[in-house]
Amino acid sequence: MELSLKSTVLFLSLLGTGLTAGLCFTWSNAITSGIGRLDNLTFLESFQAMNRAIINPNFLIVFFGPVILLFLNVYLSRNENPAVFWVFFSAAILFFVGIGLVTVFKNVPLNETLDKTILTAMTELELSDLRKSFERPWNRWHWVRTLTSFISFSLLLIRLLFIK
Repeated sequence: MELSLKSTVLFLSLLGTGLTAGLCFTWSNAITSGIGRLDNLTFLESFQAMNRAIINPNFLIVFFGPVILLFLNVYLSRNENPAVFWVFFSAAILFFVGIGLVTVFKNVPLNETLDKTILTAMTELELSDLRKSFERPWNRWHWVRTLTSFISFSLLLIRLLFIK
């Protein structure tokens, strides 16, 4: 039963971190670069709309569920090969810090500021200033999320393929 639980947790961890890494990569390489070409009002409205649409149960499970699963891998591997434990521990810490903490303390506050703003009531100068204070920091912190989710996913693959 324990082996089955370990296999299930590892599978779900791989699935969740892989989906998160893919989402972050796609967002960084297609979405933000694409809407980055828009004028200030359209860019900010688009970001508002996407931020509002993405907060749904499916996204929250895929984006934050791996945090729990990754630490469960750590717990379940505590008496195994030390390499397995440390790979799981590294993946869990990276994902927790790079996805969990960066999202909560960096990207979400920027999203909330944007969400509370009535864009149609702003002048072009105000829109420009808002975009400057939002776009670059948001993208920078999102790249942290992209890299850490990719590394966490890669560590799980390394464990699966190379460490017994």
